[in-house]
Amino acid sequence: MSRRAPLIGVSTSITVGASPERAYVNSAYLHAVQQAGGVPVALPPQLSSASMRQLAGDLHGLLLTGGGDMDPALFGEAPHATLYDVAPSRDTLETSVLHVALDRGLPVLAVCRGLQVLNVALGGSLHQDVGTDPGTQTPHSQKEPRDQPTHKVKLTPGCRLAATLGTDELEVNSMHHQAVKRLGRGLTAVAWAPDQIVEGAEIDDASRFVLGVQWHPEELVGHSEPARRLFAALVAAARTS
Repeated sequence: MSRRAPLIGVSTSITVGASPERAYVNSAYLHAVQQAGGVPVALPPQLSSASMRQLAGDLHGLLLTGGGDMDPALFGEAPHATLYDVAPSRDTLETSVLHVALDRGLPVLAVCRGLQVLNVALGGSLHQDVGTDPGTQTPHSQKEPRDQPTHKVKLTPGCRLAATLGTDELEVNSMHHQAVKRLGRGLTAVAWAPDQIVEGAEIDDASRFVLGVQWHPEELVGHSEPARRLFAALVAAARTS
């Protein structure tokens, strides 16, 4: 086991239709990784394939972050009217670094859009607008502050995500308009909102740490033990990778 703090790759957003182009990430992700004992390493969409592979070779874990929508062409659909902030370079970078992480057996935590990237990269599809497909009254795009939970999530008792969080039911925040539709290869849905929107998934391999959540635990670490446990588990798994 390494005594050095593990390097956790953190994917970043990219400005769309604005000048100058910027790569950026919400500081909450960086704070969450550091408070768990890891060192966050930003992975901007502008990285070339060669640069990405060189950098990914030094990582011990991967955090896929939230942000804009994936290109629905990646799962064979035409764009919905609510589609926004599609950035092909980000789709490519995150999908590529995810496959490198999976090939290397690195731990992966996929948050919000990150869960969607994980699902699509493994051949799944997305509901492009949960308000109309499948339709719901559950507030998935909350108006409340980002660190305020707004709905419950129930998990499959005994699943890895539940064991990691230390509970099979919790209150979460919610800031998304897309969600998992058809599950990707090797993924199992293990958490659901009251309207049965998938809120969590994990890889079908008990020896692998590959977890995805649809909520934003990075915004909750200041007052939520399950959120802190999630990032602590990512960093702990990264120490042995």
